[in-house]
Amino acid sequence: MIQNRRVHRIRLIASVAVMLISVSVLATAADQQVLRDRIASLSTTAKPTVDGAPIAAVPGITKLYEVRNWEPAWTRAMIRQLYEQVQRSIEHGLNPTDFHAQQLGARLKSTAKDAVYRADTEILCTDALARLAVTIEFGKLDPSSLDRAWNFGRSVEGQDVVSLFNNALNSGNIAAALEAIEPDLVEYDRLQRALADYRAIEARGGWTGIPTGEGLKVGSTGPRVAALRQRLRATGDLTGPDPAEPGVFEAALEAAVTRFQRRHGIDADGKVGPRSLEELNVPVEARIDTIRANLERARWVFRDVEDTYVIVDIAGYRLDLVENGRTVWSTNVQVGKPYHATPVFKSTMKYIEFNPTWTIPPGILRNETLPAIRRDPSYLSRNNMSVVTTSGKIVDPATIDWAATAGKGFPYMIRQEPGTRNALGQVKFIFPNEYMVYLHDTPSKGLFARTERAFSHGCIRTQNPFDFAEHLLDNQGWDRARIDQVHESRKTTRVNLKTPVTVMLLYWTADVAEDGTVRFKKDVYGRDAKIIAGLAEPFRVDPPDGIREAVDGQGGSR
Repeated sequence: MIQNRRVHRIRLIASVAVMLISVSVLATAADQQVLRDRIASLSTTAKPTVDGAPIAAVPGITKLYEVRNWEPAWTRAMIRQLYEQVQRSIEHGLNPTDFHAQQLGARLKSTAKDAVYRADTEILCTDALARLAVTIEFGKLDPSSLDRAWNFGRSVEGQDVVSLFNNALNSGNIAAALEAIEPDLVEYDRLQRALADYRAIEARGGWTGIPTGEGLKVGSTGPRVAALRQRLRATGDLTGPDPAEPGVFEAALEAAVTRFQRRHGIDADGKVGPRSLEELNVPVEARIDTIRANLERARWVFRDVEDTYVIVDIAGYRLDLVENGRTVWSTNVQVGKPYHATPVFKSTMKYIEFNPTWTIPPGILRNETLPAIRRDPSYLSRNNMSVVTTSGKIVDPATIDWAATAGKGFPYMIRQEPGTRNALGQVKFIFPNEYMVYLHDTPSKGLFARTERAFSHGCIRTQNPFDFAEHLLDNQGWDRARIDQVHESRKTTRVNLKTPVTVMLLYWTADVAEDGTVRFKKDVYGRDAKIIAGLAEPFRVDPPDGIREAVDGQGGSR
C-alpha cells in the first residue's frame, strides 16, 4: 500500500543548507535593539500575541534571534512566500488560520514602517513558519494522546533545530524549505488529489441523499432510482448519458452501484440494500473530513521508513509486504472485534513458529475458556487442550475441581496443542509487544470471504500464511518444500529471521489506488471523530521531541 519515493527523507535542515542564498535585510542597530526588546517583552507575557495572533514559539524565537545577533530575517518576498504556503496548507487538510493567515495577509497589505511593526513582523512570520513546519512534518495532533498503544517516533534526532530554522531563513526560499519536509509518499499525494476532487464536488453542490425505502436492484423503478443515478454520477461512479427512462434501474446503473460498493468496502452485488444506502447518504463534507483525517495519520507515521517492512491496514483488512518502497506481496486479514480492537503500534518481527501451541491469554481464559470447561468437561479434549503448570508440566484435568475455579484464581495455564484446530492455525509470526498481538494462521478460513472482517480478539489472522512465510524466509535459503516439510512434521519449530522485519499496524479509513480510485473504509473502531475534532481546534503546542525548543509555550496537545 505505502510506497516511499525516497528511502532517506531529506529534512528541512539538509535541504536548505545546500541552497543557502545570502539574503540581506537592511537593519540598523536600533532595529536590532527593538527586536530584542520586543521578544523579551513577549517572554514575560502569559499569553503573548501579535495582532491578536497567539505566539507559540517564544522560547525558540528567542534562541533563534540570539544566534542571529538579533538581525532581522524576513524580506517582503519571503513573507509573500510564507503567506502562499500558509494558504496552501488547506491542500494538506489543514486550516490556514492555525498559521496566522489573516495577520500575514494584513502585513503584506500594510505600508507601516516603524521599528516595532517590523519587529512584530519578524516574530509573527517566524512563529507561523515554526507552526507550519512542525505540522507538515509531524501532524497537528499528538497521536499518543489519542491512542495509548502509539509508539511511533516523533523526534528529530541529531539536529540543531535553531540552526535548522536559521538556515531556512538564510536561504530566502521558504517554499522550497517547506516542500522538502512534506511527506514523501505517492499515497500522500494521491490523498491530496482526492481531497481536491471532493472539495470540487462540494463546490458544485455535493449530492442529495436517497430517501429510505425498499432495496433497489435491476428492474426497480421510481424517483429513488433517479436519485440514485444522480448520486452515483456526482462521484464519477456512473458516467455516460442518462437512458431514456432515468427512473428505471438497468445494467449500467447496476455496474455503477457495484463500483461504488467496491470503493466503500461493501459486498459488491450491484444491489442497494441498507448498508449501501448508509454509505451513499454520507454527505460530501464527511468524506472530506475522512480524507483530512487520513492525511493527518500519514504525517504521523511515514518518516525514515525502512527499506523492507510489513504494514497491516486494520480498517482495510489488508496486509502488505513492502521491499525497497514497492509492495511485493499482499493478502487479506481478519482483525479484532470493536471491543477487542487491534492496537496501532510499531514493532519488529523476529521469528516464525510452525505448528505453534497457543497458551490462552488470561482474559480469554477467565471469560470464555474456564466457563466453557465448567459447562462441558469434554471441552479440553475436543479442542486438543492441555492443562499445564507455569513450568510447562502437564496436569491431569481430572484432578482439578473445575467448579471451584469460578470463585478463585486458576493456578494453571491452558495450552492448545499444535494441529488443524489450533486457534493460531499452523504458523505464527512473532513481533514482541505488550499486547500479545501477532500475525497468525487461523482455522476460521471461511471468514475471509466476508468483506468486513473484524472477528478476532485483537491478533491479525492472515489468509495465506505459508506464502507469507515463504517470502520472509526466501533470503535464508528456505523454499516452499522445506516449509512444507517442517509443517508436516507436526512439531513446533521456531525459525529466527536473520534480518528482523519492521511491522506497522495502522488504521486507514481512506486511501487512493494507483489508478486514482478513492476508497473509503468503515471506521470500525470509531477513531476518525477525535482526529477530525482535533483538526478543528485552535493550534496548541505539544511539539515532538527534539523541536520542543523551537515551538514551545502554552503546553497541552496541538
